[in-house]
Amino acid sequence: MPTDTNPAALFGDKPDSPLTIADLTRAMNEFVTAKGWYAADSPHQQSPRNIAASLVIEAAEVLEHFQWGEDVNDRGALAGELADVMLYLLQLASVSGIDLQEAVLAKLTLNYGRSWD
Repeated sequence: MPTDTNPAALFGDKPDSPLTIADLTRAMNEFVTAKGWYAADSPHQQSPRNIAASLVIEAAEVLEHFQWGEDVNDRGALAGELADVMLYLLQLASVSGIDLQEAVLAKLTLNYGRSWD
């Protein structure tokens, strides 16, 4: 388990290279492990249900940025909330054994054949 608190350190000598979903999932899992949240006795059990609930809560926090208008007043805060959503999404896919990249590509393929009239 890395002791460095700089997430870029997880990616070796290519911090400027585009990251894959697998890279981001690995970084997320390293973080959760470092916090001890995967431990059986953790008060923050990382069950699919708990992660899904957290994902929805964070998505609501994204919506809160648009509660009273269309404009984003604090892009940094919105970016943080979007990152929270993505981290929980990556974790939910990981603990559920779902290849998120494969699932996204399959869904896009399906959606290309659909019509929304």
